Amino acid sequence: MSNNATTSGKKPAAAIDLGRGLNLSSPVLLASGTVSYGEELSKLCDLTKIGGIVTKAISLEPRSGNPPQRIAETPSGMINAIGLANVGIERFIAEKAPFLNTIGTSVIVNIAGRSIDEYCEIIKRLDDVEGLNGYEINLSCPNVKGECMIMGVSRDATYEIVSELRKITDRHLMIKLTPNVTSISAIALAAEEAGADSVSLINTLVGMAVNYKTRKPLLKNVTGGLSGPAIKPIALAKVWEVSNAVKIPIIGMGGISSFEDAMEFLLVGASAIQIGTMNFVYPDIGPKIAEAIETWFSAPEAPEYRNYAGSLIV
Repeated sequence: MSNNATTSGKKPAAAIDLGRGLNLSSPVLLASGTVSYGEELSKLCDLTKIGGIVTKAISLEPRSGNPPQRIAETPSGMINAIGLANVGIERFIAEKAPFLNTIGTSVIVNIAGRSIDEYCEIIKRLDDVEGLNGYEINLSCPNVKGECMIMGVSRDATYEIVSELRKITDRHLMIKLTPNVTSISAIALAAEEAGADSVSLINTLVGMAVNYKTRKPLLKNVTGGLSGPAIKPIALAKVWEVSNAVKIPIIGMGGISSFEDAMEFLLVGASAIQIGTMNFVYPDIGPKIAEAIETWFSAPEAPEYRNYAGSLIV
């Protein structure tokens, strides 16, 4: 079953080709860590109505993640320190990939590793698995000590890992960027120069929540990744900054909770968007925003979608 098929056979007005085989019927993706491997969410909404899902991060070995408490609500958002808990590559291929090949939308696998060799090994093992349309390389997790966060804040390390991954796969490589750096555009440019097909941003911001009565942090890990509507202004600024530095597509994310939010990201330079935290609040938000975007770009007076991204008047 093609992950890019549409039920009517007519190409949607908002369809977007991100390159190297990643053709989306809608610019709406669901972000890693918020939809697991798609199976539970498929019972609550029609995944064929969106452009695709980004799976929960996969590592070489299974990971239990950080100890609880590892999620806490914050004003206009949430903070998490899950610690990349996942089933590992073997169980993913055996138990999760077969279902993902049936959902009728694009599948992008988020990948996390402790070293370049681990990232390469994971992609080598996934490259023969059917039904996968690309990889989102997680170089920017703020709630895992060391590891991918170290790579994501270094221009040279980013260039090195993307260069090595480019040698071993012809699938779409999307590099997920952290805002917790001095210059996010410099990291994005390094990824582009090394052969990335796109960049996704922003990942969560480092944050902290405390209970003054108990005098303790709300998270066992003390700090974690802040997401949700509270970070949208920062995310918009970072997408706009990166759009002025690179030529490859940008997938924008950070606090998107409405059609209007999604359109703002497209306007400042994103070719597609990811919805994250709000999936926990409204499990069907992805299809609803995708439908609104399609309606907008289907209108006779609407600008062509491919000419809309990055058309902010300043």
